[in-house]
Amino acid sequence: MPPFARTEPGPGARPGLPRPGFSRLGLQGRLVCLHLLVLAAMTLVLVAVQTVSLYGQARERLGERAITTSRLVAQLPLVVRGAAAGGQNPALNAQVNALRGAAEADFIVVGNRQGLRLAHPVPDRLGQPMEGGDNVEPLAGHEVVSVARGSLGVSVRGKVPIWEGGVAGGQVVGVVSTGYLMPQAWHLVAQALLSLAPWFLLALALGTVGAVWTARRLRAEILNLEPEQITALVGQHRAVLAALREGVIAVDAQGRVTLTSDRAAEALPAGPPPDRLAPTWPELAAHLAATGPVRQQNVELTLRGQPVLVNVEPLGSRGEQGGFVASFRDRAEALALADELTHARGFVDVLRAQTHEYQNRLHVLSGLLQLGRPDEALRVLDAEIEQGAQFRQLLRDVQVPRLVALLAGKRERAQELGIDFQVAEGSSLSPAWERHADTLVTAVGNLTENAFEALGGQPGSVTVLIGEDPEGAQIEVEDSGPGVPPSVAARLFTRGASSKGEGRGYGLAGVHARVLALGGELRHTRRGERTVFQVNLPPPAALSLAAPPLERA
Repeated sequence: MPPFARTEPGPGARPGLPRPGFSRLGLQGRLVCLHLLVLAAMTLVLVAVQTVSLYGQARERLGERAITTSRLVAQLPLVVRGAAAGGQNPALNAQVNALRGAAEADFIVVGNRQGLRLAHPVPDRLGQPMEGGDNVEPLAGHEVVSVARGSLGVSVRGKVPIWEGGVAGGQVVGVVSTGYLMPQAWHLVAQALLSLAPWFLLALALGTVGAVWTARRLRAEILNLEPEQITALVGQHRAVLAALREGVIAVDAQGRVTLTSDRAAEALPAGPPPDRLAPTWPELAAHLAATGPVRQQNVELTLRGQPVLVNVEPLGSRGEQGGFVASFRDRAEALALADELTHARGFVDVLRAQTHEYQNRLHVLSGLLQLGRPDEALRVLDAEIEQGAQFRQLLRDVQVPRLVALLAGKRERAQELGIDFQVAEGSSLSPAWERHADTLVTAVGNLTENAFEALGGQPGSVTVLIGEDPEGAQIEVEDSGPGVPPSVAARLFTRGASSKGEGRGYGLAGVHARVLALGGELRHTRRGERTVFQVNLPPPAALSLAAPPLERA
């Protein structure tokens, strides 16, 4: 096989895709050659079909004549009496042969119950068994038309039973077989084909012209891409679908599902895929029936009872309805990813705050030392160490390291914002809660950050209390801010509910979803002039049975 050949892509073609040397004819040349081969094959098929048709027509006409003649012969009194007697009768043979000439048949044979010939065109064969093996049906009382080889050759024969007394329904006493030898069928077929030859040539010429025109139109429709390039693009397309973590389905303008990715096939109902979208995903079909296939992002729907987020991208252009592509992902996975991003953002903020605070302290210490005030620098350093020790002392009984690290970072963040951040004395949490550290960090981190934002850059205080008893864990985040606006309070834990503008209101909804999934509750209240958010979680033993999948998310 020759090496891969590089060709210059035509207008609209995508470069970089090799084409094998055997395909240098291009799509148009290959289509024309393929069309010629198809026409040649079709010509052979037509010849075979014409031959079969002529054979069938000849057999049908001859069979009708044969069965009609046999019926008439079987009704003759002489034939009925001779078949019932079962012996030779020269008068019977003479009369039957006379009828054969009038019917223009090649033979009329009369046989008795044992299948022995009582009448035959060749006298020497009288008394011998009838040949062809097709006497079973007529001797059983049924008429039959068959093609079989007898003593005179291959023939179309019509066989009729001879009834005792000439009355159908009685006893069968013999059989009448009228036959016509097959003519020179191949000669007739050759004549028919010669008469059709000019039409075949005309069809070939018109087909070639049509193939050239179709190839040009097809090449324009597929952006002048060659088959090898299309194959490469389809392979890339399949690889992209397989690599996506989201499920993808494509639906045409008639609502038929035309494509599903592997991940979508796993999520959709099991069994052979239905032809239409409605039985496959009723919720999506109902939603698009109301809104139309317009571009949509993060639409909350359910798939087999599970909440998912759906993106819809319409197909077609210039206002044409060409179907759509829908991608979807599990809502729990999206929330888990959002939590991870929130954690990462929080850690970045904490590190930035710590960096600023330590830089400020180092600058103060450096300035005092440069001014020759080492004693005052020492007092500042001792005060900082004492404050850190006091804060760590407050957290000594909170035995979830990630939660302690979060609170330490929030303290640095509060100092940067000028907020008095405290952890209530007596806060404690046993090591058993480490398995649910993700939920605890998410809840405390979001509620604390919301409390910072609630102060609106004004001086204030935020206090976190963490406690544990036999009924579970209790977390309170209290701030001195103005509280939740009444317009938002009624839908506070709904996604997108926020007084801070577009694109907000997702963190608190995520906390609420995770707390509910663990069998807990999240609520808020006003305690005097302070706003309090409370999180109550059942004991760890109950949590391990309640919702382990969400904790792994």
